[in-house]
Amino acid sequence: MSLVDRHVGFVHALREAGVPVSLAEGLDAARALRVIDLSQREALRAAYATTLIKKPGYRAGFDVLFDLWFPPVISGLHVPADQDSDPRERLAELLTDSGDAEMAEFARAMVERFGRQSAGPGRQNWFSYSVLRALSPETLMARILREVLAGQERGGLAEKTARQRVNANIARFQDAVAADVRRRIAEDSGVERIARSTVKPPLDQIDFLRVTKADLARLRREVYPLARRLAARLTIKQRRGRRGRLDFRRTVRASLQSGGVPLTTVFKPPRPHRPELVVLCDASDSVASFAHFTLLLTYALREQFTKVRAFGFVDRVDEITRFFVPGADVVEAMTTLANESDMIRFGRTNYGHAFEGFAERYGDAVGSKTSLLILGDARSNYQPPALDTLKALTAKARHAYWLNPEPTAQWDTGDSIASSYATVIPMHECRNVQQLTAFIETLA
Repeated sequence: MSLVDRHVGFVHALREAGVPVSLAEGLDAARALRVIDLSQREALRAAYATTLIKKPGYRAGFDVLFDLWFPPVISGLHVPADQDSDPRERLAELLTDSGDAEMAEFARAMVERFGRQSAGPGRQNWFSYSVLRALSPETLMARILREVLAGQERGGLAEKTARQRVNANIARFQDAVAADVRRRIAEDSGVERIARSTVKPPLDQIDFLRVTKADLARLRREVYPLARRLAARLTIKQRRGRRGRLDFRRTVRASLQSGGVPLTTVFKPPRPHRPELVVLCDASDSVASFAHFTLLLTYALREQFTKVRAFGFVDRVDEITRFFVPGADVVEAMTTLANESDMIRFGRTNYGHAFEGFAERYGDAVGSKTSLLILGDARSNYQPPALDTLKALTAKARHAYWLNPEPTAQWDTGDSIASSYATVIPMHECRNVQQLTAFIETLA
Protein backbone atom coordinates (compact mmCIF):
# COMPACT_ATOMS: atom_id res chain seq x y z
CA MET A 1 0.00 0.00 0.00
CA SER A 2 1.47 3.37 -1.05
CA LEU A 3 1.70 6.38 1.25
CA VAL A 4 -1.08 8.11 -0.71
CA ASP A 5 -3.36 5.09 -0.26
CA ARG A 6 -2.61 4.99 3.45
CA HIS A 7 -3.29 8.70 3.80
CA VAL A 8 -6.64 8.47 1.98
CA GLY A 9 -7.65 5.36 3.93
CA PHE A 10 -6.65 6.89 7.25
CA VAL A 11 -8.65 10.09 6.66
CA HIS A 12 -11.67 8.05 5.54
CA ALA A 13 -11.40 5.85 8.66
CA LEU A 14 -11.34 8.93 10.89
CA ARG A 15 -14.54 10.20 9.30
CA GLU A 16 -16.23 6.82 9.71
CA ALA A 17 -15.23 6.85 13.39
CA GLY A 18 -17.00 10.18 13.90
CA VAL A 19 -13.97 12.47 13.76
CA PRO A 20 -14.88 15.42 11.50
CA VAL A 21 -12.17 15.92 8.87
CA SER A 22 -12.85 18.40 6.07
CA LEU A 23 -11.34 18.23 2.59
CA ALA A 24 -9.17 21.26 3.39
CA GLU A 25 -7.86 19.63 6.57
CA GLY A 26 -7.03 16.46 4.66
CA LEU A 27 -5.05 18.54 2.16
CA ASP A 28 -3.27 20.35 5.01
CA ALA A 29 -2.21 16.98 6.44
CA ALA A 30 -0.91 15.88 3.03
CA ARG A 31 1.12 19.08 2.73
CA ALA A 32 2.54 18.54 6.23
CA LEU A 33 3.94 15.18 5.11
CA ARG A 34 6.21 17.02 2.67
CA VAL A 35 8.07 18.91 5.39
CA ILE A 36 8.67 16.19 8.01
CA ASP A 37 10.99 13.20 8.19
CA LEU A 38 8.68 10.29 7.32
CA SER A 39 11.07 7.84 8.97
CA GLN A 40 10.21 9.47 12.34
CA ARG A 41 6.91 7.82 13.18
CA GLU A 42 6.06 10.08 16.13
CA ALA A 43 6.69 13.15 13.95
CA LEU A 44 4.21 11.70 11.46
CA ARG A 45 1.68 11.15 14.26
CA ALA A 46 2.15 14.73 15.48
CA ALA A 47 1.72 16.14 11.96
CA TYR A 48 -1.57 14.31 11.48
CA ALA A 49 -2.84 15.20 14.97
CA THR A 50 -2.01 18.88 14.52
CA THR A 51 -3.85 19.17 11.21
CA LEU A 52 -6.82 16.86 11.80
CA ILE A 53 -7.76 16.82 15.51
CA LYS A 54 -9.86 19.70 16.83
CA LYS A 55 -10.99 18.36 20.23
CA PRO A 56 -9.16 16.41 22.96
CA GLY A 57 -12.01 13.88 22.98
CA TYR A 58 -11.10 12.78 19.45
CA ARG A 59 -7.49 11.92 20.35
CA ALA A 60 -8.03 8.39 21.71
CA GLY A 61 -9.75 7.15 18.55
CA PHE A 62 -7.20 8.98 16.41
CA ASP A 63 -4.29 7.17 18.11
CA VAL A 64 -5.92 3.75 17.66
CA LEU A 65 -6.51 4.38 13.94
CA PHE A 66 -3.04 5.84 13.44
CA ASP A 67 -1.46 2.69 14.92
CA LEU A 68 -3.53 0.57 12.53
CA TRP A 69 -2.77 2.55 9.37
CA PHE A 70 0.84 3.32 10.25
CA PRO A 71 1.97 0.34 12.38
CA PRO A 72 5.33 0.51 14.20
CA VAL A 73 6.41 -2.87 12.78
CA ILE A 74 5.32 -5.42 10.19
CA SER A 75 5.19 -9.00 11.40
CA GLY A 76 7.06 -10.52 8.47
CA LEU A 77 9.92 -8.06 8.83
CA HIS A 78 10.02 -7.98 12.64
CA VAL A 79 12.34 -10.26 14.62
CA PRO A 80 10.84 -10.99 18.06
CA ALA A 81 12.89 -10.32 21.18
CA ASP A 82 14.71 -13.12 22.95
CA GLN A 83 12.11 -15.43 24.48
CA ASP A 84 14.45 -17.68 26.46
CA SER A 85 14.43 -15.53 29.61
CA ASP A 86 11.68 -15.71 32.24
CA PRO A 87 8.97 -13.36 30.88
CA ARG A 88 7.55 -12.55 34.33
CA GLU A 89 11.02 -11.62 35.55
CA ARG A 90 11.43 -9.25 32.61
CA LEU A 91 7.90 -7.86 33.07
CA ALA A 92 8.63 -7.10 36.74
CA GLU A 93 11.68 -5.07 35.64
CA LEU A 94 9.63 -3.15 33.07
CA LEU A 95 6.82 -2.44 35.53
CA THR A 96 9.38 -0.95 37.90
CA ASP A 97 10.98 1.35 35.35
CA SER A 98 10.81 1.36 31.54
CA GLY A 99 10.34 3.54 28.49
CA ASP A 100 7.55 3.25 25.94
CA ALA A 101 9.81 1.63 23.31
CA GLU A 102 10.97 -1.12 25.71
CA MET A 103 7.42 -1.83 26.84
CA ALA A 104 6.09 -1.99 23.28
CA GLU A 105 8.90 -4.32 22.16
CA PHE A 106 8.28 -6.68 25.08
CA ALA A 107 4.50 -6.61 24.45
CA ARG A 108 5.05 -7.60 20.81
CA ALA A 109 7.22 -10.52 21.88
CA MET A 110 4.64 -11.71 24.41
CA VAL A 111 1.81 -11.50 21.87
CA GLU A 112 3.92 -13.58 19.50
CA ARG A 113 4.55 -16.12 22.27
CA PHE A 114 1.20 -16.32 24.08
CA GLY A 115 -1.40 -14.50 21.98
CA ARG A 116 -1.68 -16.87 19.01
CA GLN A 117 -4.39 -19.52 18.80
CA SER A 118 -4.88 -21.82 15.82
CA ALA A 119 -8.22 -21.51 14.00
CA GLY A 120 -7.76 -24.24 11.43
CA PRO A 121 -5.33 -24.93 8.57
CA GLY A 122 -3.54 -21.73 7.62
CA ARG A 123 -5.64 -19.63 10.02
CA GLN A 124 -4.86 -18.10 13.39
CA ASN A 125 -6.52 -15.82 15.90
CA TRP A 126 -4.90 -13.32 18.25
CA PHE A 127 -6.06 -12.52 21.79
CA SER A 128 -4.97 -10.10 24.51
CA TYR A 129 -6.59 -12.18 27.23
CA SER A 130 -4.27 -15.17 26.80
CA VAL A 131 -1.21 -12.91 27.07
CA LEU A 132 -2.42 -11.21 30.25
CA ARG A 133 -3.49 -14.51 31.77
CA ALA A 134 -0.06 -16.06 31.10
CA LEU A 135 1.85 -13.13 32.62
CA SER A 136 -0.69 -11.94 35.23
CA PRO A 137 0.96 -8.55 35.78
CA GLU A 138 -1.24 -7.63 38.78
CA THR A 139 0.24 -10.49 40.83
CA LEU A 140 3.70 -8.94 40.56
CA MET A 141 2.78 -5.97 42.74
CA ALA A 142 3.86 -7.49 46.09
CA ARG A 143 7.19 -8.63 44.69
CA ILE A 144 7.96 -5.24 43.14
CA LEU A 145 7.04 -3.40 46.33
CA ARG A 146 9.39 -5.62 48.39
CA GLU A 147 12.27 -4.72 46.10
CA VAL A 148 11.44 -1.02 45.74
CA LEU A 149 10.69 -0.43 49.44
CA ALA A 150 13.54 -2.50 50.85
CA GLY A 151 14.34 -1.05 54.29
CA GLN A 152 11.52 1.53 54.13
CA GLU A 153 8.39 1.72 56.25
CA ARG A 154 5.33 0.16 54.60
CA GLY A 155 2.03 1.97 54.25
CA GLY A 156 3.50 5.43 53.84
CA LEU A 157 3.85 7.89 50.99
CA ALA A 158 6.67 5.91 49.37
CA GLU A 159 4.47 2.80 49.04
CA LYS A 160 1.54 4.84 47.71
CA THR A 161 3.77 6.44 45.09
CA ALA A 162 5.27 3.09 44.09
CA ARG A 163 1.82 1.51 43.74
CA GLN A 164 0.62 4.33 41.53
CA ARG A 165 3.68 4.01 39.29
CA VAL A 166 3.34 0.23 38.97
CA ASN A 167 -0.40 0.44 38.26
CA ALA A 168 0.26 3.04 35.56
CA ASN A 169 2.90 0.77 34.01
CA ILE A 170 0.50 -2.20 34.12
CA ALA A 171 -2.02 -0.10 32.19
CA ARG A 172 0.72 0.82 29.68
CA PHE A 173 1.55 -2.86 29.20
CA GLN A 174 -2.10 -3.81 28.71
CA ASP A 175 -2.52 -1.02 26.15
CA ALA A 176 0.64 -2.13 24.32
CA VAL A 177 -0.60 -5.74 24.16
CA ALA A 178 -4.02 -4.62 22.88
CA ALA A 179 -2.40 -2.40 20.23
CA ASP A 180 -0.20 -5.23 18.93
CA VAL A 181 -3.14 -7.66 18.85
CA ARG A 182 -5.10 -5.12 16.78
CA ARG A 183 -2.13 -4.72 14.43
CA ARG A 184 -1.87 -8.49 13.84
CA ILE A 185 -5.63 -8.86 13.30
CA ALA A 186 -5.48 -5.97 10.81
CA GLU A 187 -2.69 -7.74 8.91
CA ASP A 188 -4.77 -10.93 8.73
CA SER A 189 -8.26 -9.52 8.21
CA GLY A 190 -7.75 -6.08 6.69
CA VAL A 191 -7.24 -2.75 8.40
CA GLU A 192 -10.64 -1.37 7.34
CA ARG A 193 -12.52 -4.21 9.02
CA ILE A 194 -10.71 -3.98 12.36
CA ALA A 195 -10.90 -0.17 12.32
CA ARG A 196 -14.71 -0.23 12.09
CA SER A 197 -15.08 -2.68 14.98
CA THR A 198 -12.40 -1.30 17.30
CA VAL A 199 -12.79 2.46 17.56
CA LYS A 200 -15.55 3.78 19.82
CA PRO A 201 -17.29 6.97 18.74
CA PRO A 202 -16.14 10.19 20.39
CA LEU A 203 -17.78 11.04 23.69
CA ASP A 204 -20.01 13.72 22.17
CA GLN A 205 -21.41 11.21 19.65
CA ILE A 206 -22.20 8.31 22.01
CA ASP A 207 -25.90 7.47 21.83
CA PHE A 208 -27.65 8.31 25.11
CA LEU A 209 -29.70 5.12 24.88
CA ARG A 210 -26.49 3.03 24.77
CA VAL A 211 -24.35 4.95 27.22
CA THR A 212 -22.47 2.98 29.90
CA LYS A 213 -21.72 3.93 33.51
CA ALA A 214 -18.16 4.78 32.53
CA ASP A 215 -19.45 7.03 29.74
CA LEU A 216 -21.81 8.76 32.16
CA ALA A 217 -18.90 9.53 34.46
CA ARG A 218 -17.08 11.21 31.58
CA LEU A 219 -20.24 12.99 30.42
CA ARG A 220 -20.52 14.71 33.80
CA ARG A 221 -17.65 16.96 32.71
CA GLU A 222 -19.54 17.91 29.54
CA VAL A 223 -22.82 18.77 31.26
CA TYR A 224 -21.94 21.95 33.14
CA PRO A 225 -20.75 24.00 30.13
CA LEU A 226 -23.87 22.91 28.24
CA ALA A 227 -26.09 23.94 31.15
CA ARG A 228 -24.56 27.41 31.20
CA ARG A 229 -25.06 27.80 27.45
CA LEU A 230 -28.66 26.57 27.63
CA ALA A 231 -29.46 29.07 30.38
CA ALA A 232 -27.81 31.88 28.39
CA ARG A 233 -29.78 31.03 25.23
CA LEU A 234 -33.12 30.95 27.06
CA THR A 235 -32.31 34.26 28.74
CA ILE A 236 -31.50 35.85 25.37
CA LYS A 237 -34.83 34.66 23.94
CA GLN A 238 -36.66 35.99 26.98
CA ARG A 239 -35.09 39.45 26.67
CA ARG A 240 -35.68 39.78 22.93
CA GLY A 241 -38.15 42.56 22.16
CA ARG A 242 -38.14 43.92 25.70
CA ARG A 243 -37.04 47.40 26.63
CA GLY A 244 -36.04 48.65 30.03
CA ARG A 245 -37.33 51.69 31.88
CA LEU A 246 -37.13 55.19 30.38
CA ASP A 247 -33.72 56.82 30.91
CA PHE A 248 -34.97 60.35 31.67
CA ARG A 249 -31.58 62.09 31.89
CA ARG A 250 -30.30 60.73 28.58
CA THR A 251 -33.63 61.49 26.88
CA VAL A 252 -33.48 65.15 28.02
CA ARG A 253 -29.87 65.41 26.92
CA ALA A 254 -30.74 64.02 23.48
CA SER A 255 -33.63 66.52 23.17
CA LEU A 256 -31.16 69.45 23.25
CA GLN A 257 -30.29 68.64 19.63
CA SER A 258 -33.93 69.26 18.63
CA GLY A 259 -34.61 72.44 20.61
CA GLY A 260 -35.78 70.66 23.74
CA VAL A 261 -38.33 68.51 21.91
CA PRO A 262 -37.83 64.85 22.96
CA LEU A 263 -37.92 63.32 19.49
CA THR A 264 -35.70 60.46 20.62
CA THR A 265 -36.46 58.47 23.73
CA VAL A 266 -33.68 56.53 25.42
CA PHE A 267 -34.36 53.46 27.54
CA LYS A 268 -32.21 51.74 30.11
CA PRO A 269 -31.13 48.22 29.17
CA PRO A 270 -33.33 45.56 30.77
CA ARG A 271 -31.95 43.93 33.85
CA PRO A 272 -30.54 40.46 33.26
CA HIS A 273 -33.09 37.92 34.39
CA ARG A 274 -32.47 34.24 34.94
CA PRO A 275 -35.54 32.32 33.79
CA GLU A 276 -37.36 29.59 35.65
CA LEU A 277 -37.17 26.02 34.39
CA VAL A 278 -39.46 23.01 34.67
CA VAL A 279 -38.06 19.67 33.51
CA LEU A 280 -40.46 16.78 32.86
CA CYS A 281 -38.48 13.58 32.33
CA ASP A 282 -39.43 10.07 31.24
CA ALA A 283 -37.71 7.76 33.77
CA SER A 284 -38.84 4.40 32.35
CA ASP A 285 -36.45 1.49 31.70
CA SER A 286 -36.61 1.96 27.91
CA VAL A 287 -34.81 5.31 28.23
CA ALA A 288 -32.95 4.67 31.50
CA SER A 289 -29.55 5.79 30.21
CA PHE A 290 -31.06 8.91 28.66
CA ALA A 291 -32.88 9.62 31.92
CA HIS A 292 -29.60 9.39 33.84
CA PHE A 293 -27.99 11.92 31.53
CA THR A 294 -30.95 14.29 31.63
CA LEU A 295 -30.93 14.18 35.42
CA LEU A 296 -27.25 15.09 35.30
CA LEU A 297 -28.23 18.00 33.08
CA THR A 298 -31.02 18.97 35.49
CA TYR A 299 -28.59 18.93 38.39
CA ALA A 300 -26.26 21.27 36.50
CA LEU A 301 -29.09 23.54 35.36
CA ARG A 302 -30.12 24.12 38.97
CA GLU A 303 -27.21 26.56 39.37
CA GLN A 304 -28.08 28.54 36.22
CA PHE A 305 -31.77 29.34 36.77
CA THR A 306 -33.71 31.31 39.37
CA LYS A 307 -35.82 28.27 40.06
CA VAL A 308 -35.59 24.71 38.76
CA ARG A 309 -38.28 22.12 39.38
CA ALA A 310 -37.78 18.59 38.09
CA PHE A 311 -40.49 15.96 37.63
CA GLY A 312 -40.10 12.33 36.65
CA PHE A 313 -42.72 9.91 35.42
CA VAL A 314 -43.38 6.41 34.13
CA ASP A 315 -47.16 6.01 34.39
CA ARG A 316 -47.52 8.61 37.14
CA VAL A 317 -45.60 11.79 37.88
CA ASP A 318 -43.68 12.81 40.97
CA GLU A 319 -41.60 15.87 41.78
CA ILE A 320 -37.95 14.85 42.15
CA THR A 321 -36.46 18.30 42.85
CA ARG A 322 -35.94 17.31 46.48
CA PHE A 323 -33.33 14.74 45.50
CA PHE A 324 -31.07 17.44 44.04
CA VAL A 325 -30.57 19.67 47.07
CA PRO A 326 -27.40 21.83 47.18
CA GLY A 327 -24.35 19.81 48.14
CA ALA A 328 -25.86 16.44 47.20
CA ASP A 329 -23.80 14.02 45.16
CA VAL A 330 -25.59 13.52 41.85
CA VAL A 331 -24.90 9.75 41.71
CA GLU A 332 -26.26 9.24 45.24
CA ALA A 333 -29.22 11.45 44.37
CA MET A 334 -30.14 9.28 41.40
CA THR A 335 -29.86 6.12 43.53
CA THR A 336 -32.13 7.61 46.20
CA LEU A 337 -34.54 8.79 43.51
CA ALA A 338 -34.91 5.28 42.11
CA ASN A 339 -35.73 3.88 45.55
CA GLU A 340 -37.95 6.60 47.01
CA SER A 341 -39.75 8.42 44.19
CA ASP A 342 -43.39 7.72 43.33
CA MET A 343 -43.33 7.41 39.53
CA ILE A 344 -44.53 3.84 38.94
CA ARG A 345 -47.96 2.38 39.45
CA PHE A 346 -48.36 -0.31 36.79
CA GLY A 347 -44.84 -0.13 35.32
CA ARG A 348 -45.86 0.78 31.75
CA THR A 349 -45.07 4.22 30.35
CA ASN A 350 -48.17 6.38 29.95
CA TYR A 351 -47.45 9.90 28.73
CA GLY A 352 -51.09 10.95 28.65
CA HIS A 353 -51.73 9.92 32.24
CA ALA A 354 -48.47 11.57 33.33
CA PHE A 355 -49.37 14.87 31.64
CA GLU A 356 -52.83 14.87 33.17
CA GLY A 357 -51.42 14.07 36.60
CA PHE A 358 -48.83 16.81 36.23
CA ALA A 359 -51.45 19.38 35.21
CA GLU A 360 -53.68 18.40 38.12
CA ARG A 361 -51.03 18.24 40.86
CA TYR A 362 -48.32 20.62 39.66
CA GLY A 363 -49.98 22.83 37.05
CA ASP A 364 -48.99 25.99 38.95
CA ALA A 365 -45.31 25.14 38.34
CA VAL A 366 -45.64 26.41 34.76
CA GLY A 367 -46.13 30.13 34.27
CA SER A 368 -45.29 33.08 32.07
CA LYS A 369 -41.64 33.09 33.20
CA THR A 370 -41.16 29.34 32.82
CA SER A 371 -39.22 27.36 30.24
CA LEU A 372 -40.73 23.86 29.96
CA LEU A 373 -38.38 21.07 28.88
CA ILE A 374 -39.84 17.59 28.22
CA LEU A 375 -37.41 14.68 27.83
CA GLY A 376 -38.53 11.30 26.53
CA ASP A 377 -39.12 8.99 23.55
CA ALA A 378 -42.90 9.63 23.21
CA ARG A 379 -43.71 5.89 23.40
CA SER A 380 -46.90 5.61 25.40
CA ASN A 381 -47.89 1.93 25.08
CA TYR A 382 -50.88 2.83 22.86
CA GLN A 383 -52.50 4.89 25.63
CA PRO A 384 -54.41 8.18 24.98
CA PRO A 385 -51.88 11.01 24.42
CA ALA A 386 -53.75 13.82 26.29
CA LEU A 387 -52.83 16.36 23.61
CA ASP A 388 -55.24 18.98 24.95
CA THR A 389 -53.59 18.83 28.37
CA LEU A 390 -50.13 19.23 26.84
CA LYS A 391 -51.38 22.10 24.70
CA ALA A 392 -52.67 23.90 27.79
CA LEU A 393 -49.36 23.44 29.59
CA THR A 394 -47.25 24.73 26.69
CA ALA A 395 -49.59 27.72 26.24
CA LYS A 396 -48.87 28.82 29.80
CA ALA A 397 -45.08 28.56 29.43
CA ARG A 398 -42.81 31.21 27.94
CA HIS A 399 -40.88 28.52 26.03
CA ALA A 400 -41.52 24.80 25.59
CA TYR A 401 -39.28 22.18 23.97
CA TRP A 402 -39.22 18.39 23.72
CA LEU A 403 -35.95 16.43 23.36
CA ASN A 404 -36.39 12.91 21.97
CA PRO A 405 -33.46 10.41 22.25
CA GLU A 406 -34.70 8.26 19.35
CA PRO A 407 -33.68 8.81 15.71
CA THR A 408 -36.28 10.70 13.71
CA ALA A 409 -36.69 7.67 11.43
CA GLN A 410 -38.10 5.69 14.40
CA TRP A 411 -40.70 8.29 15.34
CA ASP A 412 -44.28 7.04 14.80
CA THR A 413 -43.15 3.40 14.66
CA GLY A 414 -44.76 0.92 17.04
CA ASP A 415 -46.28 2.77 19.99
CA SER A 416 -44.49 6.06 19.25
CA ILE A 417 -46.74 9.12 18.88
CA ALA A 418 -43.91 11.58 18.42
CA SER A 419 -45.42 13.43 15.47
CA SER A 420 -48.70 13.96 17.32
CA TYR A 421 -46.88 15.58 20.21
CA ALA A 422 -44.69 17.52 17.76
CA THR A 423 -47.80 19.34 16.51
CA VAL A 424 -48.19 20.79 20.01
CA ILE A 425 -44.58 21.34 21.13
CA PRO A 426 -41.37 21.64 19.05
CA MET A 427 -39.68 18.24 19.20
CA HIS A 428 -35.94 17.79 18.53
CA GLU A 429 -33.95 14.62 18.01
CA CYS A 430 -31.36 14.52 20.81
CA ARG A 431 -29.39 11.27 20.80
CA ASN A 432 -25.99 12.57 21.94
CA VAL A 433 -24.09 15.56 23.29
CA GLN A 434 -23.38 16.80 19.76
CA GLN A 435 -27.10 17.05 18.98
CA LEU A 436 -27.82 18.60 22.38
CA THR A 437 -25.19 21.24 21.63
CA ALA A 438 -26.74 21.90 18.22
CA PHE A 439 -30.18 22.28 19.85
CA ILE A 440 -28.81 24.81 22.33
CA GLU A 441 -27.23 26.79 19.48
CA THR A 442 -30.54 26.94 17.60
CA LEU A 443 -32.14 28.68 20.58
CA ALA A 444 -30.06 31.77 19.81
